[in-house]
Amino acid sequence: MTTFARITADPRVCSDRPCVRGLRFPVSRLLGLLASGETRESILRAYPYLEAEDITEALRYAAYLAEEETVELGR
Repeated sequence: MTTFARITADPRVCSDRPCVRGLRFPVSRLLGLLASGETRESILRAYPYLEAEDITEALRYAAYLAEEETVELGR
């Protein structure tokens, strides 16, 4: 079983959405920043409470979900 020590989900924080280390910073926001072209360095400067390992783990988490999920794509 794959574990993610830096990814948490708590019903009291962001409605149980996966977040970084219990912070009110959803993994989806971090992935969206990366997808829009932000660099790791620019993200860490803009959000000093994040750590480089948070970004790495968010990417690992996304890869894990992509392997586990089946999504129909339009043609």
